[in-house]
Amino acid sequence: MVGKMSKKIGIEALSRRSFLRSAATVGAAAIAAPAFAQSALDDLINAPRRGSWDDQFDAKAASRTATRVVSNTPILGPDSAGSMQMAIAQHQQIVANGGWPQVNSAVKLQLGVVDTSVQTLRQRLFISGDLPQEAGMSSAFDSYVDGAVKRFQARHGLPADGVIGEFTLKAMNIPADVRLQQLNTNMIRVQTFPADLGRRHVMVNIPAAYIEAIEDGSVATRHAAVVGRISRPTHIINSKIYEVILNPYWTSPRSIVEKDIMPLMRKDPTYLERNAIRLIDGKGNEVSPETIDWNGEAPNLMFRQDPGKINAMASTKINFHNKNNEYMHDTPQQGLFNKLMRFESSGCVRVQNVRDLTNWLLRETPGWNRQQMEQVIASRVNTPITLGEEVPVYFVYISAWGMPDGVVQFRDDIYQMDGNAELALDTTAGTEQPVQ
Repeated sequence: MVGKMSKKIGIEALSRRSFLRSAATVGAAAIAAPAFAQSALDDLINAPRRGSWDDQFDAKAASRTATRVVSNTPILGPDSAGSMQMAIAQHQQIVANGGWPQVNSAVKLQLGVVDTSVQTLRQRLFISGDLPQEAGMSSAFDSYVDGAVKRFQARHGLPADGVIGEFTLKAMNIPADVRLQQLNTNMIRVQTFPADLGRRHVMVNIPAAYIEAIEDGSVATRHAAVVGRISRPTHIINSKIYEVILNPYWTSPRSIVEKDIMPLMRKDPTYLERNAIRLIDGKGNEVSPETIDWNGEAPNLMFRQDPGKINAMASTKINFHNKNNEYMHDTPQQGLFNKLMRFESSGCVRVQNVRDLTNWLLRETPGWNRQQMEQVIASRVNTPITLGEEVPVYFVYISAWGMPDGVVQFRDDIYQMDGNAELALDTTAGTEQPVQ
């Protein structure tokens, strides 16, 4: 029995070491419909106690419950309002039955821990539908709880590692009535969109920091994104993508010149040269940086970066009409996509695996395919491409949404637009650390 137990613990430990990417780039696992009746909860609490590692421990079954399900259903579509109504009804019933308990523990909660606080954790996960009733009530953090925590984390855009870290605990302890309020607020936002957003369109969900390219009502490709920081937010936009530029020049916005480049040049006069940024006057002539007083006001010149690997937009820029001069683009800083939450830009949106999105955008533009696109990028030659047909693009702020399969997703209210300070968890601070 001891050998079997050690083998199973080893399997779960190995699984935990496979650190999952941010759930902004993946769909959450399907969750069972919550059992809301108090009598059902009483049945769970009074169920026969499960031992820490008894014969009912089923690592394979628990692993299946933690499997992430990537849905091809877009966040915004004909079923969005109905899915939101279903999510709201579920949480209304949870609130009517008293909500869920607060989880607190003096020990780090993860697979293998035995502590009385795990009973509260089980109750919390059961009420939200993340833990199946047959898991029973116990003080053991077993594979059932591990799978339920991973499912909860995936639904909240957190790394699904099964460990109750700082941000998982914060998300878990947001009261049910606050989550209901968040759903109601986002229901209003969802209802502002028409059922038909276009046969082919792109949706950028700002608080989720990810992008969907939708074709014929199904997600064709999905991408993690880096969006605007709190001090320089990405704006809500309804526009059309009209152009893709391969090997783009990067022209710095006036705000970045004033807030970033001017102070950098005062500290390091070689900054522009090292970053291949040229100064261009109104007649197209290049101006030497040595002629500029960097301690004065920002000069009325174009700050243009040459194409190349260090270009701020790397291989690609995606243009669409908007008054804020925002766009989507590639980035040489690919490590940003591995961050817990991705709010790092000055308003524009960086796209992970942007060439997949570009290939999809160009698919209906005559004369372009993936091979040709890659050849142009390798040439480092600036190449603007007008799309054969403009593609609608929607920058939206949806911090909570339901899906037709019953999955309910929540994200931090990073720009504090949902009307409750508890929903801004500030997971932009860094990597989630386990609660000690």
